Amino acid sequence: MFKTLASLGLATALLVGTVTATMAADAKPVKIGWAAWSDAEFVTKLAARLIETKLNQKVELVQADVAPLYQGVGRGDLDAMMMAWLPQTHADYYAKVKEKVETLGTVYDGAKLGWIVPDYIAADQIGSIEDLKKEDVQKKLSGTIQGIDPGAGLTRLSEKVEKDYGLGSYKLQISSEAGMLTTVDRAVRGGKWFVATAWSPHWIFGKHQLRYLDDPKKSLGEAEHVDILARKDFKSENPKVADFLSRMKLPIPDLEAAMFTAQQSSYDEAVDKYIADHPDQVKSWIGEEG
Repeated sequence: MFKTLASLGLATALLVGTVTATMAADAKPVKIGWAAWSDAEFVTKLAARLIETKLNQKVELVQADVAPLYQGVGRGDLDAMMMAWLPQTHADYYAKVKEKVETLGTVYDGAKLGWIVPDYIAADQIGSIEDLKKEDVQKKLSGTIQGIDPGAGLTRLSEKVEKDYGLGSYKLQISSEAGMLTTVDRAVRGGKWFVATAWSPHWIFGKHQLRYLDDPKKSLGEAEHVDILARKDFKSENPKVADFLSRMKLPIPDLEAAMFTAQQSSYDEAVDKYIADHPDQVKSWIGEEG
């Protein structure tokens, strides 16, 4: 009798261990990739906070450059990414994985790429990218366009701008978002001329008085939408999170305000403030009533 109970105890322990192991496997974190861009960082960390606190699922954030993010979602190494700029900026990256990913929704509309100058440069001196061909303008700009990451879609399109507008005498200074921002800050403080590659939404437009140069050839594209991409089968395997992400959409003014808050404090504080200030919006994303 003792041996029978002991055997049952062992069998029960093995069963419990098996169930626990299965639950642990089921509880693997949602892996979301993001690149170190201010807008991507805010929306990704906002989503992560809500998934963890409202949907009770763990999240693992994976930072990488844009190309590896697309590859990661395409291979299934990442569950999702929230920064697919389409139809033009990330067209090349998306084309390589479009059969392997699924679009969950658009996180914001009206995104824009462009080249910026400070408002203290008169528009009749530089109002269009065409004006960069003026000899005196090129001299004041030291023949330099301040760029960002080498793998960014904006960098690829900016190289196209140089060809389309015949700006071979200029150098596109490849750097990073942080490098571009440092250049802009330093130039504005000194009242110096500069042209930099930039995009909206971005908190920098809340910090400095800047404007986009006209792009008559549309080399940098027009207004775009920023989509959330997920690996194949993610929607069926984790419908709760997939449905949440498909409903998550931010107006650009709200996003830019939150990004500026993040720069003044931290992304964690900005996320807390956004959630507190937008309860109805958060409820609609989560799928709660009223």
